This record gives sequence, C-alpha cells and structure tokens, in this order.
Amino acid sequence: MTALTSMTTHQGIMLCGHGSRDEGAVAEFENLASIIRRRFPDQPVAHGFLEFAQPIIRDGLDKLRQAGAREILAVPGMLFAAGHAKNDIPSVLNRWQADHPEITVRYGRELGVDLKLLRAAGDRVAAALSVADATHGKVDRHDTLLVVVGRGASDPDANSNVAKMTRLLWESMGFGWAEVAYSGVTFPLVEPGLEHAAKLGYRRIVVFPYFLFTGILVQRIYDATDTVAQRHPHIAFVKAPYLSDHPLVVEAFIERLGEILTGTGNMNCQMCKYREAVLGFEDEVGLPQQSHHHHVEGIGTGHHTHEHGHDHHHEHDHHHSSGHHHSHSHHHTHHHDADHKHDDHGHHPYPHADHPLGPRSLKQNKG
Repeated sequence: MTALTSMTTHQGIMLCGHGSRDEGAVAEFENLASIIRRRFPDQPVAHGFLEFAQPIIRDGLDKLRQAGAREILAVPGMLFAAGHAKNDIPSVLNRWQADHPEITVRYGRELGVDLKLLRAAGDRVAAALSVADATHGKVDRHDTLLVVVGRGASDPDANSNVAKMTRLLWESMGFGWAEVAYSGVTFPLVEPGLEHAAKLGYRRIVVFPYFLFTGILVQRIYDATDTVAQRHPHIAFVKAPYLSDHPLVVEAFIERLGEILTGTGNMNCQMCKYREAVLGFEDEVGLPQQSHHHHVEGIGTGHHTHEHGHDHHHEHDHHHSSGHHHSHSHHHTHHHDADHKHDDHGHHPYPHADHPLGPRSLKQNKG
C-alpha cells in the first residue's frame, strides 16, 4: 500500500498555481486539478492561484476546510522553486493556517529536475520534430540545435535547473547543440538567445518552451521565434509544444503528494540564495521570504479583487513535509508598478538587471 492509497477522508489536496491573465492558462491549470480530482475520488481536492485569477489560494483552502479536511497537502504548481514556490505560496499558507490553527497544512516541493518531466519534455520535442520531418523533410538531429526556454527568475538555482534539463534533453536526444534562454527577469532573453543560436550554423532550430501551461509568455516565445526566423530564412525553425497535461506531468504531481506523506519532499536548500551565500547573491542571505501578491489576488480574468486585510509583513516559517522550513526575522519594503512587471517585482534587486541581454537593457536599447 502506497502512502497515497492510505489517505483518509480528513486529508485534502490543494494545488497552488501562479495564475495568469490568459484564460487559456487558467483553464489548463483547472484541467490539471480535474485530473487529480478524478484520481482521488474519495479526497476533497481544490485549487487556487496567487494572482490574476480566481479562485485564490485562500478560497481553495476554505473549500477544503468546509469539506471536512483537517490536514491539507499543498503542492506548488511550479516546475522549479524560485520566489513563488519558496516565498509567496508559503506566505499565503502561513497566514491561512494562523487563522485556522485546528487544521494542519503540509507543503510539498516543486516538480524540479525529474525523469518523468524529462520524458514528458522529450515527447513534446519529438512530436514537433515528427511533424516537421513529415511536412518539410527530415533533418538529422546532429544538424539540429535545441533551444529550451525557461520562465526566468531572480533565483539562480531555478535558472540553473532549466540549464540542467536542457543538457539532459540534449544528451538523451542527440542534438548537435543546445542553448538555454529565458522569457524574462534573467538573461539571455528569447530573441537574443535565438539570434545567437542562428549564428552557430545548424540547419534546424527547435524552440521548446519549458512551461507547464500556456499564457502570454509562451506566446511571446513563439512570436520571438517567428521574428528571428524571418531574419534567417535558410534555417528551419520548429516550435515545440509546452508540457501541458502530459500524463507524466500528472504522475509527477501525484508523486509530490506522496512525498509529503512520507516526509521526503524536501526543497533544495544547498543552493538556496536565502540560506547560502550563492556567488553574486551574497547579500540576499537571510532576507524575509514573504508574498508580494496580495493586491493582485483574483485580478486579471474578468473577476473582482479579493482583499483579506492581512499584514503584509509576514515571516516565512512554513514547515515542509519533513519538518524542513525557512525562517528569517527582518523585513524589506517593496513597490509595484501598474503593470506588475516581474522584472521589477519589488523583490530584492536582481544583481544583473543591466546585463546587455536582459530585459532592462533591451528595453533601453529599443528606446
């Protein structure tokens, strides 16, 4: 009997998503929640979003409480553990738990670098190559360059995991070369990354957004691919689909739930910039890990804002499934602009914001 098959009706499952102004992205996350719900017909299952969509996470937690859950297994709907998984979701869970001390909330880890995700990614890339081969003629993989595009974060550990998944795909699928780019925050961004890739002399370039769901960022990746392809008509550009609800993605989420129950779901703290002096990020050790999303909860898909009136200065001391937690004791202020830009999101200043291939510099250059 596995840990999950021994769950009781007093245990509920909470899927915590980021949220998006794109209704398609919201629908895809809701579809994932429906799949999980069908896999666990005897458990209450809820979902919620940090920002830009409803229900918000607190609403999902309330739903589980009303369904009789006295222990909640919460998992972040994130590929990698950057600020949202490390800071923002735990902060929301902590505040809700403080209001409901009779209920235990146990937080799991992100999907991370995982062989199930590697196989799912390989399937998406292989499917795109099959269509391209059938439509435009076969190109040997040794003549093909792979570009994996991650979301991009101010956390170098999360960014490095995109690079690791890229190397695993490159080596397992036998591409001639591979490059990494990011949709925002860090460098290189998609367009300069693809321009660099185009100079390397390969006949075909496969662009794979390493994203769970669709949204504005995925569309921007495809748009940037079209822009660069027009400049290099001698290169065949192939746009691979993102992960979506691939069966192995679903299995990875279920595995994370099992890790909560067995106490093995530890986030990586060896390279966590809040706990260790990561090269170039030394002044972020000990910063408070708190959410910056309260003012955009529920905004973005035609719904009204939810406001809960909680003190924004809230320390992160949320226990993970094995008793692991982060705890910091001081605060820092933050500011948001009207468009809620993630490259200036009110967190600690990103040390390479002026990199020539990063968001700020490229905006300035375009003037």
